[in-house]
Formats: sequence, structure tokens, C-alpha cells
Amino acid sequence: MTRTIVASATREIIIGFDQPFCVIGERINPTGRKKLAAEMIEGNFDTVIRDALEQVAAGATMLDVNAGVTSVNPNETEPGLLVRTMEIVQGLVDVPLSIDSSVTAAIEAALKVAKGRPLVNSVTGEEEKLEAILPLCKKYDVPVVAISNDETGISMDPDVRFAVAKKIVERAMDYGIKPHDIVVDPLVMPIGALGDAGRQVFALLYRLRNELKVNTTCGLSNISFGLPHRHGINAGFIPMVIGAGMTSAIMNPCRPQEMEAVRAANVLNGTDPNCGNWIMSYRDHKPGEAVAASTAAPGASSGRRGGRAGRARPE
Repeated sequence: MTRTIVASATREIIIGFDQPFCVIGERINPTGRKKLAAEMIEGNFDTVIRDALEQVAAGATMLDVNAGVTSVNPNETEPGLLVRTMEIVQGLVDVPLSIDSSVTAAIEAALKVAKGRPLVNSVTGEEEKLEAILPLCKKYDVPVVAISNDETGISMDPDVRFAVAKKIVERAMDYGIKPHDIVVDPLVMPIGALGDAGRQVFALLYRLRNELKVNTTCGLSNISFGLPHRHGINAGFIPMVIGAGMTSAIMNPCRPQEMEAVRAANVLNGTDPNCGNWIMSYRDHKPGEAVAASTAAPGASSGRRGGRAGRARPE
């Protein structure tokens, strides 16, 4: 059974087909959040601290940490800011972290200060990226997210995206990195623009699980990009994509509707023994309170955003 082990200084998490769905909190990311980017540049981490604590309290299994503020301030160096953000978050919460950067120097700087066994997010099928990131993952013995695009961009053909994923897995093995330490992102396309985006990812997940035997992830809210009432689409997508074999997702755990879907899918998928987590989460539930909480949650509007390599930006 494929198991990807990630860890903080005090807590180990397993991503796997027989494990509860791994919720990777997306909020610590200044992409598309100008106010957060400006705060981080100024050395103000109040929002980072709040987002870290709120996401863990809401049920995040891991936290994604991104400090890519260079689009706001080209003179800001990402490695130093990412290191500082990592150290702050590690001092606040005990969940494992995902180091999220497209800058190789920033990834290595973060790996040097990371406690436990973080996830590196990410490597693509581009030769330059493979040669830069895979040796780092081997050196620090950490798993990596493999995004299914290469020098040609993101293919609309799911067979091409599978071929890119297979290439990354094979190249990783050349470096001595086993498939269980590769978490493939097959790239979820917006359903509003591509009508069979859901069916595409379900078919890809079947092949990734059965042929490559790897764990998987995605930028979950990509599926609803451009549509109204995005959280309804996201919540409907979650149990379907889990049923198809996805084992983790980068998402906003502060959305009660979406976390309810995750917990329900865990129950129905048999990864919540005796419905224990469901009962602990909802035994005192009062009808209507989830709707009120969702309305009051920070950034609860259904904004329309897009991100790098086909990823949705944090909502």
C-alpha cells in the first residue's frame, strides 16, 4: 500500500489510499492577496499567524506555506521571507508543512530550517526543474508534489498529463526517490470552461493509483473557477474525487461546507473508524450554524482567482 510520510517536529501524518483524506491548508499564500503580501514585506505576520491557527483549528492536516511576494515587490528576495514564515508557522502549530515555491533557492533555504519531514511543492516535468528539485528532495529525504505539466505547458489531453506524471516518477527513481514519495497533481481544470474536467480527473486518478501507484493532490478550488457559489461546486467535487482515489488536496479548511464533505467522504470511504471523527465534530451540531459560520468566515466571498501551473490561488 502506497504511503507518503510527512512530519512536523512532533507529529507524523501518512498520506495514503487507506488513510483519511489529507487536507493541506492553502491560506498562507500571498498570491492574489495584496494585503497579505504587503504585510509580509513589511515584516507583519499577524495574518499569517491567524491563518495558521484558524486552519489547524478547522481541521487542516497540513499547512502549505508560500512567501512568493515578488509580484508585488520585485526587490524582495523570497528565500529569506520563506524561511522566516516557516519558522513562525512551525512555532505555532504542530502539523507538517508543505514548502510551496517555484524558486529553487527558496525551497532549499526552507528545507534547511524545516523540522520533521515537510512536503516540497513542487516539481514539474520541465528538465530544468527536474534537475534542480529532485536532487534536493533526495538530499533532504523529503516527498515532493509532481505537477503534470512540462515545457509545452498544460495539456488539455489527460493522456498527455498522465505521461508527464509518469516521466516525473521515472526520473525521480533515477535519483533514488521511490514512487511513494511522489504526490502527483494531475491538474484539475475549471469545469465552467471544460465540461468534462471532472471526468478527466476521475479517469486520471484511476490510472495514477493503479498504474503508477502514487498518492495524489490538487488545487481543489480550480474546479469551480469562474462560477458563482463556488463552495457548492467544491463541496460536491470533494466526495467524488476522493471516491475516485485522490488522497489529498490543497484547499481552504475554513469552509465548513467543504470540510463537512471531507469528513463525510472519510466516513463513507471507511477511513474514519467507527465514524469517530464525524461524531466528535458534529455531535453538538445545531442546524443552520454551519451556514452562519461560513458567512462570517474571513474572505467568505466567492472570488474568482487563478494561480500558477493551473493552481487556484487561496480564496
